[in-house]
Amino acid sequence: MTSEHIEMRDGVYYVRAARISLDSIVYAFREGCSPEGIREDFDGLSLAQVYGAIGFYLDHQVDVDGYLARRKDQWDELERGGIPPSADLQARIDRARDRTSLPRS
Repeated sequence: MTSEHIEMRDGVYYVRAARISLDSIVYAFREGCSPEGIREDFDGLSLAQVYGAIGFYLDHQVDVDGYLARRKDQWDELERGGIPPSADLQARIDRARDRTSLPRS
């Protein structure tokens, strides 16, 4: 499954000729971000690429949702096998998260 705007590399869907995953576009779209807002969040993407990615998702929603679920399962498995951060590192991460707020369009 590919299109003019989406390609698969190493088992992951990406916006063609970009380093932005389809996952990133779809999650932003699901959160209610407008295509224009998504474009602002991802330097290097044109509005046509964003609309193309959203169109691909809408045309293949069942397949892409399954793909995203499998990717989440893979990520969860990696997290389970990883080494938890030290208490100091976790505290610094938590403080950084508290200070950082990314506005969404």
